[in-house]
Amino acid sequence: MAITLPVLLADSALGLVAQGRAEAPSQPVQWVAVTELEDPRPFLNGAEVVLTTGVRLKTGTAQRSFVQRAHEAGALAIGFGVDLTHRRVPTALVAEADRVGLPVFSVPYEVPFIAIGKKVADALSAAQYAGLEELLEGHAVLASALLGAGGLSSLLGELARMLGTDVALHQYGTRIAGAEAPRSSGGPRLDGEASPGSPDAASGPTAGWHRVPIATGLKDRCTLAIAEPYTRAAVVDYAQSLISVELTNQARNRTGTRTATGQLLLDVVRGTLAGPEAAARLVSSGIDTTVRHGVVIIDVASGQRRALRTLPLPHGWAPASAGLVEDRLVLVAAASLAAEPADLAGYLHGAGLTARIGVGGAYAQPNGVRWSYFEAREALQRGQSINLADRLSLTSLLMSSADVPLADLAAETLRPLERFDAAHGTDLLTTLQRYLDLDGSVAAVAADLSLHRNTIRYRLQQVITLTGYDPSVTSDRVHLYLALRVRALG
Repeated sequence: MAITLPVLLADSALGLVAQGRAEAPSQPVQWVAVTELEDPRPFLNGAEVVLTTGVRLKTGTAQRSFVQRAHEAGALAIGFGVDLTHRRVPTALVAEADRVGLPVFSVPYEVPFIAIGKKVADALSAAQYAGLEELLEGHAVLASALLGAGGLSSLLGELARMLGTDVALHQYGTRIAGAEAPRSSGGPRLDGEASPGSPDAASGPTAGWHRVPIATGLKDRCTLAIAEPYTRAAVVDYAQSLISVELTNQARNRTGTRTATGQLLLDVVRGTLAGPEAAARLVSSGIDTTVRHGVVIIDVASGQRRALRTLPLPHGWAPASAGLVEDRLVLVAAASLAAEPADLAGYLHGAGLTARIGVGGAYAQPNGVRWSYFEAREALQRGQSINLADRLSLTSLLMSSADVPLADLAAETLRPLERFDAAHGTDLLTTLQRYLDLDGSVAAVAADLSLHRNTIRYRLQQVITLTGYDPSVTSDRVHLYLALRVRALG
């Protein structure tokens, strides 16, 4: 370790003698500065021992001024070489040093200043070498922990041991590994809570955590949190690098896994994969269809869908199998999963995603997964943050079939109305939609749109003329209703 002033003064080979009453600090000596300038400040960085023979310090004023300037520069002590210019350390210099609390010691004539400098330099070199050895050992321990069975959790455990404090890894505001809260913060807490000891709480002396950003190349707001009190350690930089690489690899693996699982789910939903073969394939993706499973569909704004490829799931949902289906994240979770959709919604909101969640019922067998998927997709159409399953309509099942060209039929039916509205500034499509929503009541539509009933009747007649379908006829009404539903789904 680096040498301190008390250790330096205790070295009998140097013969240094303390002067005055100022106590020698235990702070390590960072360097030895030899100077004969009256003002040594430009050449001092702080924590040095300043050595001088006082060639220019011939008056009490100059001696006091030298002490003041050395003290201002952050010097640890002044060593004064005697029996050259001065037979002893000047009284004025010692008195001023006592006043400002700066230690002074005498250096015998036969001891060259370079001997003191060598002592300090050797100690610094030894300390740096020891620190480097410790750092390299720390690198090896962290890398071995990460590559072992424990992964990130093991790495964080070793890092906590090295730092002597708690550490935690957070991504999108949710803890994914490490301690839940620092030991001084009063015990565990829920992930969503921003307690005074949470990495998500406001920074400051009472925050409890020192936060270090982790770069992964993704907008995932990943943070390594180290419980206070924290003194910067070089091993943390290496830990940052290891964690960054590991999380990037995990993100890539999630993308591949979710793409493959999504294709499997799509085959099951479409009915191209069924029976024992579907059950076997689903088991390989972590879905045991002998027990009940429910489907949860996450839909986000179009500009945020890329995030669904790599988004880590919060703790309660981590056991769920995840796949990408039609730019949505589909989770298939066992019915016994304790996590609530509200927790998932809060997590997505905290991740900065504008999300809707559709929740299907829980069923066994591959057909149960298919049925739950349809329920969740139907529930999504309500447009709320969380949409629970209700009765599944025949309309939804028809619309889920890939064999029926509903999109083409809908476009062919509604295109004349879209063109007419665009050319004349009318609202035939809106009027038709409200007419169907309000069960064919002209009076209700007129009140809803604040229009005269005759205006509504005139618009409906235009719909008949342009499309050839009469919304007052049951078969035509069903056709128009399906066309509008398909159009709404985009």
